[in-house]
Amino acid sequence: MKTYDVIISGAGPVGLFLACELALARCSVLVLEKAQDPHSPLKQMPFGIRGLSAPTIEALDRRGLLEQLEVPKRVKNPFGHVGSTQAGHFAGIPFLFGDVDASRWPHRLPSSTPTSVISEMAETEAVLTRRAEALGVSILRGIAVTGVEQHGDDVTVHAGEQTFTALWLVGCDGARSVVRKEGGFEFAGTEPAFTGYTMRVDLLDPDKLNAGRHVTPRGMYFQSQPGYFAMQDFDGGAFHQTGEPVTLEHAQAVLRRISATDVTLGALHVATTWTDRARQATSYRNGRILLAGDAAHIHSPLGGQGLNLGMGDAMNLGWKLAATIQGRAPQGLLDSYQAERHPLGEQVLDWSRAQVAIMGTGAEARALHAIFRDLMKTRDVATYVAGRVWGISAHSVPNFEFEDGATVGTLMRDGLGMLLDFDANPALAAWAGEAGVKYVSGRVRERLGMHALLVRPDGIIAWRSDDDDPDVGALQQAAARCFRQGSSGSDGSMRSDLAEGRNVSSVGDSRAPTVPGT
Repeated sequence: MKTYDVIISGAGPVGLFLACELALARCSVLVLEKAQDPHSPLKQMPFGIRGLSAPTIEALDRRGLLEQLEVPKRVKNPFGHVGSTQAGHFAGIPFLFGDVDASRWPHRLPSSTPTSVISEMAETEAVLTRRAEALGVSILRGIAVTGVEQHGDDVTVHAGEQTFTALWLVGCDGARSVVRKEGGFEFAGTEPAFTGYTMRVDLLDPDKLNAGRHVTPRGMYFQSQPGYFAMQDFDGGAFHQTGEPVTLEHAQAVLRRISATDVTLGALHVATTWTDRARQATSYRNGRILLAGDAAHIHSPLGGQGLNLGMGDAMNLGWKLAATIQGRAPQGLLDSYQAERHPLGEQVLDWSRAQVAIMGTGAEARALHAIFRDLMKTRDVATYVAGRVWGISAHSVPNFEFEDGATVGTLMRDGLGMLLDFDANPALAAWAGEAGVKYVSGRVRERLGMHALLVRPDGIIAWRSDDDDPDVGALQQAAARCFRQGSSGSDGSMRSDLAEGRNVSSVGDSRAPTVPGT
């Protein structure tokens, strides 16, 4: 029986993206997905529409995947907002592009990828599936994980009558994660305030309900397109917890109560429920089992933070787990996954809870809602909220553009970290050669006052120098936390693009395969 480097439970965007990252580093990966058919009406427009935030967009661009998404190119106004100036919302309260002060994010260069992109779950999964398969990932559908046994050197995964073995197991299997339960993880948090509904119906009297988002004393309903609804019924999550299917009669009763109309439904085509339960695994790792995405944290989908948080988990974990498997990781590297991602998960859970508090049906919530509507019209608050919603981070490397037109995003398609040197400093070039770190030098159109940067494979800045006399000792210390220096085993060959004014040394780990279309 073959032993894989990693088994991933769950073939959603998070599991697929993690599989791509691991396979790019030449790890053998098996993905097990309980659903036989990846297609679902809830993953397609308009239900499947998701807002991708800046870190997710940057991550996709750095792997050559952003350009493969077709939906952002053809979807103009999928949520039915009136006008084109709405940039996002907090608890249903919109903020406008004109109120956002982008000058507070000086690292957003003209060559930067967008701060937000509208995509479709089905399209995103299709792109990631093609990428994973091109990299050699094995994806088995219709096979649900039913049991997990952890040993000293590997993990045994049971899926019905089948058994698989891997050095590591990662649960990306959603809010009801079997891996999380079988792996013995604690899942702590708060209980829900409402049952949410997503449904497509036929309205016999559509003129009784207007398009858009409507907060009422009894809850909220949002009609994105005729017959496509999202609702929040503040019942403490009671209906969702029954597990009962949504019937036509029940959907009509809830919609009538929240909208205070006698609207009549002629047919119910698809419906699902969800809640604002907010829970997080106290640890993302237990021995050789790790969690990512909704398996590690769940919360209300308000604001579309969940997918982006999970994609960030995958980007952070992928290169660290690959380096651990291949003996290239310095001590403590894999533990930094928990240290870096868990606090971000806590922030998103609190962000979700704050929105629920403002959207409640009580007098206090209505008062808060009114105050926030006024605050959102101010430049300071709109900019703050936009920064949180879009995931603007000063820790991510700016998308510097070299004079030959190459960008940091295109230079990271190989999945490797690198030392960027805008001054062609001999000391930095020598250090990179000795350390086995990819070295890139050349002039950029705008350096933002920076002279050199050490960039991790996930695009996070590990070290930077803002003068032309960089502290190589500080660089050495920063690199020691990310890379086992000199262990790449490459041949140290140099490729020079002198005519383009940019030098790229392949002294780093050069094992990443070439993938068609990237």
